[in-house]
Amino acid sequence: MIHRKTVRHFHEAGHLHELTFSCYQRMPLLTNDAWRERLARCLDLAGEEAAINLVGFVFMPEHVHLLVFPTTADPSIGRYLARIKQPFSKQIKAALTGQRSGLLSKLTVREWPGKECFRFWQEGPGFDRNLFSAEAISLSLEYIHNNPVSRGLCGRAVDWKWSSARYYLEVPPARQHSGLPTIHGLPEGATV
Repeated sequence: MIHRKTVRHFHEAGHLHELTFSCYQRMPLLTNDAWRERLARCLDLAGEEAAINLVGFVFMPEHVHLLVFPTTADPSIGRYLARIKQPFSKQIKAALTGQRSGLLSKLTVREWPGKECFRFWQEGPGFDRNLFSAEAISLSLEYIHNNPVSRGLCGRAVDWKWSSARYYLEVPPARQHSGLPTIHGLPEGATV
């Protein structure tokens, strides 16, 4: 019997959620700009479907951090994550199949005899933390934006294209690049 890790997602009105999920076996699979743009489009579509606004994000080579704000009283964080991960994974599998890429075999795992599965993302729901205080939200955004700096990928958070750091640098905030996901900013009343 396969044991699957589960995370219960709790939501209280006004809470933001810090979400983290990783590429399969933490492989650095998110280094291709075209793939990151596809991921951005999946974030936009998932947010529209699930009524969840993107407050902040960073795409790292082997994982993703999101700070999101559900706009309904009873959001489905699990569905939101599935609507990001599943379509993106299918798109990448199709691209790798079309290219006859050797990476396809590295990402195809045998679940049990006779059953193979393509896996772009690490199995399981990842990490989910509720945030409700201005201090916690500020620290989360700072952590998300400084992730590439602490990893030595850039000198300043605003130098990493694949994050919302520049959005918060501009006054008024503005979308930085058409390839990035739509950033809705902090919900009304939230400050950092």
